[in-house]
Amino acid sequence: MTALAHETLEAAMPTVTTPPSDLDDVLWQAWKAMELPEGYRAEIVEGFIEVSPTGRYSHARTANRLRRALDTALGGGEFTAYQDMNVIHGRKVWIPDVFVALEDADEHVTEDGLGIDAAAVHLVAEVVSPDADSRDRDRKRRAYARAGIPVYVIIDDYRARGSVTVLSDPVPDEARYASETTVAYGTAVTVPEGPAKGVVIDASITGVLKDAR
Repeated sequence: MTALAHETLEAAMPTVTTPPSDLDDVLWQAWKAMELPEGYRAEIVEGFIEVSPTGRYSHARTANRLRRALDTALGGGEFTAYQDMNVIHGRKVWIPDVFVALEDADEHVTEDGLGIDAAAVHLVAEVVSPDADSRDRDRKRRAYARAGIPVYVIIDDYRARGSVTVLSDPVPDEARYASETTVAYGTAVTVPEGPAKGVVIDASITGVLKDAR
């Protein structure tokens, strides 16, 4: 993941001096005006526009396995698992690898139709990319907690020999989750709350422990 906020702003509006209170609006307008090459996507995370390529095969496979497991557990009811959609909180934009929200979410679509409001999202999951580890492990952890998203799942090929972290009980004012469970690949961990409560994340989704590095 490449952080491009400063470069984007300098290229798009080199003569504008923006008060800090207006930064979110400037980033929002710059994000909406971006025309990315095919295979790239842009998010606004903690004051930066971050551009990243579409995930590699192993990344997509893990995300798809998780989405299928969530959809199976949700059982065709009022909630479903989504991929490739903007989740918007104020002037922040994220594209989680997988998230859970209402199947019929029209009332939660943002006014401009660009995505779904974070207030309607019950679970987000990120599969860590090798060039985005601090974003998924740290910056998005804080961002999702600030938005009050109840559960954040991090599937991480690059920590130790593979780990899954399940975060819950967000404390928005402190940008943190109060509850955290981390297990190694091959050890089952369960979603603790929400529509996906009881979904098991295990080796059928993550694979087994990676070879020692």
